[in-house]
Amino acid sequence: MAKKKGIKSPYSNSLLVPSATLYMILFFVPTILSLFFSLTRWTLQSWQFIGIDNFKLYFSEENLRIGFRNTIIYAVVTSGLKVIIALYLANFLSTKLRATGFMRSVMFFPTLVSTIGVGITFSILLDPYEGVVNHGIKIVAALVGKTTDGPGWLVDPNLLPILSVAFVDVWKGVGIATLIYIAGIAAIPRDYYEASSIDGASARQQFYKVTVPLVRPAMFSVIILSFVGGLRSFDLIWAMTGGGPGFISDVVASINYKQYTSGYYGLSTAGNVILFVFVTVLVFPLSRFLNKKEVVI
Repeated sequence: MAKKKGIKSPYSNSLLVPSATLYMILFFVPTILSLFFSLTRWTLQSWQFIGIDNFKLYFSEENLRIGFRNTIIYAVVTSGLKVIIALYLANFLSTKLRATGFMRSVMFFPTLVSTIGVGITFSILLDPYEGVVNHGIKIVAALVGKTTDGPGWLVDPNLLPILSVAFVDVWKGVGIATLIYIAGIAAIPRDYYEASSIDGASARQQFYKVTVPLVRPAMFSVIILSFVGGLRSFDLIWAMTGGGPGFISDVVASINYKQYTSGYYGLSTAGNVILFVFVTVLVFPLSRFLNKKEVVI
């Protein structure tokens, strides 16, 4: 019996060398080095192998529970809002309206602005005493005959600071999610809309019965990218609150950064390894679950 021959690729395997080399240099080698240095007490001049002592010390951090809690809350809030808001924006911007291109540019503009710049700007706007937002709340309250100083957006000792930063993150990052949705909507064959229109479906029914089911591949991409970004978020939180007041808005990444700036390099490296494992444990099963439900047009 003759053996079944596989299809031979028309491209040489040597074409994989540049990308494989970059992958090794930029990802694989740093990952292995991080795993090694997480087991050491190191400085730029020397290192000492100490086993899992860094991990034991890291998990004894009294604010770590707050960090993990805030990390999950931040990821769920930002990814959830981006998935929902971007879907409605994309559906609106996919219709034949005047100045659609301009509106898409305006919607995408916050994505192009520096994250640190956005953080500093909103920390000024949300200042509880001199911020424009609370001044606006005071004016509106005065018009209806009430007196209020407005909430302490970034200084409240409860969850308000991390939620305030999360809403700013949504404002800044919803543009990319919207573009992904727009591409997904553009890939849906027009025949589905024409058929549903002939059957008497309204625009609302077409959105929920045609667009939402068939845009799932794009939706799953937005979910994964937004969720991973939320779990790893650091720069916007640090620019707006610095993890404060106290440690109330710390996330795992900001705890790791504080340890690094305090000179605990090995401990910070162990924290980054733990964050890597934490993100993988949450995202991998989510990705498998979403892939099983993907709709192929």
